[in-house]
Amino acid sequence: MAQVYSSRDGDTVDLVVWRYYGRQDARLTEQVLEANRHLADAGPLLPAGIRIILPDVEHVAEARAGVSLWN
Repeated sequence: MAQVYSSRDGDTVDLVVWRYYGRQDARLTEQVLEANRHLADAGPLLPAGIRIILPDVEHVAEARAGVSLWN
């Protein structure tokens, strides 16, 4: 089940991803942005109180099974 995060003044999507998932990964950030298209309108620094849906890690893991550049 996805969680909902309420932004703090000055948060960035990358910082929210790092706080919630414990790691910074562009694919995680992309999944959060995909689930929250309204974040693009807020700009890079988010104001306090924006509700952000954080997808389940399992759902994100499925999206990570993409192309590998190395064997």
